[in-house]
Amino acid sequence: FCSLSPQQKYYPPDFDPAKIPKLKLPKDRQYVVRLMAPFNMRCKTCGEYIYKGKKFNARKETVQNEVYLGLPIFRFYIKCTRCLAEITFKTDPENTDYTMEHGATRNFQAEKLLEEEEKRLQKEREEEELNNPMKVLENRTKDSKLEMEVLENLQELKELNQRQANVDFEAMLKQYKEYEEEQRRREQE
Repeated sequence: FCSLSPQQKYYPPDFDPAKIPKLKLPKDRQYVVRLMAPFNMRCKTCGEYIYKGKKFNARKETVQNEVYLGLPIFRFYIKCTRCLAEITFKTDPENTDYTMEHGATRNFQAEKLLEEEEKRLQKEREEEELNNPMKVLENRTKDSKLEMEVLENLQELKELNQRQANVDFEAMLKQYKEYEEEQRRREQE
């Protein structure tokens, strides 16, 4: 009788690992995974809205002949909650996002557009500053002026809060004692 813990394994003396048959699995094999919808979308067939975070049992496969800097790109297949139409989307490691393939349309994303606009403005400013040294000076003075205004506004808000926060605890206690004495007098009368 030999008791083995789960980490220990017994290998008989005539064991040959070469005799174990290798599994021949296809490269484009699909796995069933549980995932959440990565963005809000609307089904093209029935118009059902699928919100970000809705859980699905999805099929996942590695996209053949597509890699980004050595990272594999995965494709996910989900089914619409109402009409069971197939919706597919892929990972997009370049933009750290997902791209919609077919079956649904991705809903409007104001946040993403705002970020892209900010990046574009920053890039334009950097290009402008690269060519024009006077523009660098103008932008610096604008930034420092804006920073000074923000600090002044913050200081004003702090002062306003301090004025409102000055509570006279002594007066409050005195008022409460007077109120209690008034109550006692009424009870005695």
